[in-house]
Amino acid sequence: MSSLPPVYIIASARTPLGAFQGSLSSLTAAVKLMECLAAVQRSGLKPDDVEEVFFGNVMSANLGQNPARQCAIHASLPPSTVCTTVNKVCASGLKAIILGAQTIQTGSASIVVAGGTESMSNVPHYLPQLRSGHKYGSAELVDGINKDGLMNAYGEKELMGFAAEECAREHGLTRDDQDEYAIRTIKKAQEATQKGLFATDVEIAPVTVPGARGKPATTVEKDEKALLPLNVEKLKSIRPAFVPNGGTVTAPNASPLSDGAAAVVLVSEEALKKHGLTPLAKIRGWGEAAQEPVKFTTAPALAIPKALKHAGVGGLGEVDAFEINEAFSVVALANMKLLGLGEEKVNLHGGAVALGHPLGCSGARIVSTLLGVLKEVKGKIGCVGVCNGGGGASAMVIESLL
Repeated sequence: MSSLPPVYIIASARTPLGAFQGSLSSLTAAVKLMECLAAVQRSGLKPDDVEEVFFGNVMSANLGQNPARQCAIHASLPPSTVCTTVNKVCASGLKAIILGAQTIQTGSASIVVAGGTESMSNVPHYLPQLRSGHKYGSAELVDGINKDGLMNAYGEKELMGFAAEECAREHGLTRDDQDEYAIRTIKKAQEATQKGLFATDVEIAPVTVPGARGKPATTVEKDEKALLPLNVEKLKSIRPAFVPNGGTVTAPNASPLSDGAAAVVLVSEEALKKHGLTPLAKIRGWGEAAQEPVKFTTAPALAIPKALKHAGVGGLGEVDAFEINEAFSVVALANMKLLGLGEEKVNLHGGAVALGHPLGCSGARIVSTLLGVLKEVKGKIGCVGVCNGGGGASAMVIESLL
């Protein structure tokens, strides 16, 4: 990508991740991302400086028109700000950042805010038969989370967990492998939380939640799931979630439903100099890939090498830290196996199994987390990868300038 104009990340922020029906459940996806536009404040720019917004959001039913536009308006960005909502399932937040970088490189804008948001707690149920007038008998109530977020839209239309089970069988990953991975990632996230590694100027921006019925407001400062005690014995005893007899994927070795948002501020080199900004990182390149829908679990192993090539990085060994989104423990394990990666470089502060996976947010959340990891380990090159329903994945390489 050396022949293309450079794009810099000058600020990053994310909300704490709230548990399903937990601490952030009273806030809509648009409000969550409005809170996350603290990234603009951290950048030193004025809201009027932002020209364009790209935000990922997967389950947009009942949110109103264009959630990205709502976020921008609520955050006092000017009416002239161009706003686009992106849906690439779990890769939406990262795809939004890629689109933001491409917009700057093509000269269409010089300052872009990009990220993603999801409030899984507020996704409605649907009554699809009512539109045509249900005449007789019982009506089906469809769960919007499953229909638009967690269910394969192809073939037998099974939940994503069945694809995770197929991945485990294909790559020889046992229930014990997945449980032990889940335990390690939870411990890493708990340690990072206790040490304040998420409470930095590149990650968590505390969220104020209004009190109900006259009660005082509360401030949420930490990822809700990371505060829960780890019960190893219970984790290992939970029944399989998808295949009752002999299944390996369980609720605790998969990512939990959750709420949250994340955003970065991207600028051109000209804007960087004009406003006297200090960059956090430079976007070196990206890559995307797709295969059969049921194989989405291992698509990051295809996208990551493409991102490295696009970035001009010689190989995996030149990367100091990776963030591979943990849709399931088996996703991280299978992609590490396919790429030949050691866990000592992957998800060093824990991942989605421990923190949560708000679908439209996660692709941006892992970029925010990677910035913090590179700062902590004094690394230079980092890479993120996230699979998405339908068989795809997106990846990005950044160079830390901290």
